[in-house]
Amino acid sequence: MNRSNWAWAVAGVSFIALIGAAAFRATPGALIEPLQEEFGWSTATIGLAVSVNLVLFGLTAPFAAALMERFGVRKVVSFALTLVAVGSGLTVFMTTSWQLVLFWGVLVGLGTGSMALAFVATITGRWFVKNRGLVTGVLTAGGATGQLVFLPVVALLAESSGWRSASILVSVAALAVVPLVLLFLREYPADLGIPPHGGDEIVPRPTATATSGAARRAITALTSAARTGPFWFLAGGFAICGATTNGLVGTHFIPAAHDHGMPTTTAAGLLALVGVFDIVGTVLSGWLTDRVDSRILLAAYYVLRGASLLVLPQLFQDSVQPSMLVFIIFYGLDWVATVPPTVALCREVFGLSAPVVFGWVFASHQLGAAVAATAAGLTRDHFGNYAPAWYVAGVLSIGAAFLSMRIRKSTALPGSPENPTGDLTPQSTRG
Repeated sequence: MNRSNWAWAVAGVSFIALIGAAAFRATPGALIEPLQEEFGWSTATIGLAVSVNLVLFGLTAPFAAALMERFGVRKVVSFALTLVAVGSGLTVFMTTSWQLVLFWGVLVGLGTGSMALAFVATITGRWFVKNRGLVTGVLTAGGATGQLVFLPVVALLAESSGWRSASILVSVAALAVVPLVLLFLREYPADLGIPPHGGDEIVPRPTATATSGAARRAITALTSAARTGPFWFLAGGFAICGATTNGLVGTHFIPAAHDHGMPTTTAAGLLALVGVFDIVGTVLSGWLTDRVDSRILLAAYYVLRGASLLVLPQLFQDSVQPSMLVFIIFYGLDWVATVPPTVALCREVFGLSAPVVFGWVFASHQLGAAVAATAAGLTRDHFGNYAPAWYVAGVLSIGAAFLSMRIRKSTALPGSPENPTGDLTPQSTRG
């Protein structure tokens, strides 16, 4: 392979790996009702397992980013995909709800967390100078692609062959990607004697001292970043982002549609269609991030998302109406379009520490998702419908727009001429 093409090869393998890890993202919404029918578990009980998964998915991310610096991307990603395969595969033997929490929640949560968006930040930060925003958008879309590929199949298998067949499919899909990662994923451009794509100079590989102590590295990055206002604005907005996507729509859209008489497979197809338009929206967002102020982009995305969620309760019918298709297209374009500008802002504010700091910002995303997954289940059990959950999510999304506009760009960038030591304290608080 021509060495100049290695950056794109690494991005391609990373995209495939993200698809494999995203297979589980298609599972919970499609399997809630089959699990209820077989075991009699409540929506809140299953939502708890999803919440544990989402929490660990988020909290693992910053440590995984630090582990990638310490032990290498290939080892961490291969282990993560294997863990997803084991956790999903073991669910076929479960008989009680605590096993669901252990397999779905803990094992798959740790595995998918190690393959979260901090991985995207790591790859783009190491391998790309030019087109970073665009590649970030493409890799982020890998998760949506995984949902697109697997969600209709999972729903169809659950309906025709039982939910265990769907779990086995997820396990096999994750495991099948491991050989590609081991064969083709490379750590740093410097290992091949080339600069990052779009760069003029070879960037030396960090020394062992600089990458030692993964846990310490993750905690130090958090404690430093937490002293800055931009971190809390980014984390707060991204928590709402997680609550209104993975936690609410990703987990509860299918059962909510089924409440109105829509067949599960039809609702799963709509959610997969969200994934189709999410690919377009996220790639477009990456392109825009290279050209437009990221704060403005985030504010626009959150306002539009909030407006769409506020009208969603009126759109549910027993069949697919044109108004619902408009929502699906609109919401799909916005689904994770927030990721490229959020990664860009982390890089602007936190410099070389951006992948690990973004891991913590992403952890807030998953904490928000976990709260929403459980809260929406409780809402459904208490009120008999999801309407209050959609309205609260819409208002919160508009609030996230205000948080995004509060992010100041006057913070000195770690590693920049104004802040060569990497101190994360804003300029205004330093002498």
